[in-house]
Amino acid sequence: MYRRQFLKSSAALAGGLAAYSVLPGPANAAAKARNLTISTRSINVNGKTAKVFGLGEAPGKHGLTFGPDEAFRVQLANNTSEPTLIHWHGLTPPNEQDGVPDNPMPMLKGGETRQYDFALTRPGTYWMHAHTLQEQNLLAAPLIVHSKEDVNADEQEVVMLLHDFSFTPAEELLANLTGGKGGMKHGSMDMGHSMDMGSIDTGSMDMGSMNMDSMSSMDMAGMDLNDIDYDAYLANDRTLDDPEIVKVEKGGRVRLRIINGATSTAFSISTGALQSELVAVDGQPVVPVKGTVFPMTMGQRIDLTVLVPKEGEAFPILALREGARERTGIILATPDAAIKKLSSSAEMKAPILDLALERRLVASAPLAVRQPDKTFMVHLTGDMAAYQWRMMGAQNLNVRSGERVEIAIMNMSMMAHPMHLHGHHFQVVDGERFAGAMRDTLLVPPMKTVTLAFDAGTKGRWAFHCHHLYHMASGMMAFMGVI
Repeated sequence: MYRRQFLKSSAALAGGLAAYSVLPGPANAAAKARNLTISTRSINVNGKTAKVFGLGEAPGKHGLTFGPDEAFRVQLANNTSEPTLIHWHGLTPPNEQDGVPDNPMPMLKGGETRQYDFALTRPGTYWMHAHTLQEQNLLAAPLIVHSKEDVNADEQEVVMLLHDFSFTPAEELLANLTGGKGGMKHGSMDMGHSMDMGSIDTGSMDMGSMNMDSMSSMDMAGMDLNDIDYDAYLANDRTLDDPEIVKVEKGGRVRLRIINGATSTAFSISTGALQSELVAVDGQPVVPVKGTVFPMTMGQRIDLTVLVPKEGEAFPILALREGARERTGIILATPDAAIKKLSSSAEMKAPILDLALERRLVASAPLAVRQPDKTFMVHLTGDMAAYQWRMMGAQNLNVRSGERVEIAIMNMSMMAHPMHLHGHHFQVVDGERFAGAMRDTLLVPPMKTVTLAFDAGTKGRWAFHCHHLYHMASGMMAFMGVI
């Protein structure tokens, strides 16, 4: 039985359990616009009902999937009473369609519909989410763009979207972090304008000569890992107390598209007894790397391929909270497999994310080799007590379209920062000048410097920020101008 045929039949058997599993989209271009709706829905978390956002084409159909010949023709309708806007994370739309409030388009009012239309130039695993505090309340969904190879592949495809969940409203979570000083109105995040970057004098700081990698032997016991202890950690809206069970075929091949949609939680993905290959990061293919544990920070995506043993069984795919025991995940199960109860708390703490895997990754389609036309240094700083975060030097990020640009990001704080650049894919080159993966979101660990390189693309004012929602809301947000 072919994998796609098996997926169709098993999805029918599983009923609503496999709502995030997707099939390859149509091979022909769709002239008619797709209807994407922002709505509200209810889910069950730890035995309690929670009202969260929904983002999909129809009730129960979460996210969007595009075929290899489709363009991004979407009508986005806000069926809630709250103004909001959706960012297409990892895609490269025209600047006015990027989805950052007031950059330049205003938020979508309740009852309003807006048209989007642009080319999809790179297949891969992407996602879409609010660029407001509403992201904490699950206003996010998968966005998958298939290639012709995906359509023809004899493999089953499963998407896993991760979230950290709290019954406490996001505004209150932020106020708790800032002591009430940094609270912001829900849905009205003006992060880039509230901070006068030009008032920060970096000229008196001789930081360029400091090699942060040489500080790797320093005592990292004081580093901060998790700002918030959440009520639950979700995989496809569910905890391990009631996980999604995806039916798979004995001896079948499965492609796992995993999205870290958590607002402030990094994970390590464990495939347990299933040996897996990492074949793409942030939607971009890499030279395959074998393993069973793979780190991913907020906003990142990884594609893993696994081969289900012919003997069959139930195989948990777990997301382990960084430096903690909490975990979530889904279960791949062959027909008639016995499914054991799994605890949401592991016996041991999960590892702390670092750059070990990043330095092993090699892009399948790297940038052409050329000298940079522009180089920049951005210093990430923070005051955990006051909960204020900054990107020093980011006010100078102005380039011309077509220029090769390199940005060295030096993290001078004791928290890791997942840095996301809108409208572009960059290559991780780091201080050791290796040709790493192509990405759109990059982990910068505490007291480390990581360098990214890219060719400046479409003209506009592109957001560049930390993808930790509460760091972004507290000052770690800037823009890069492309002329």
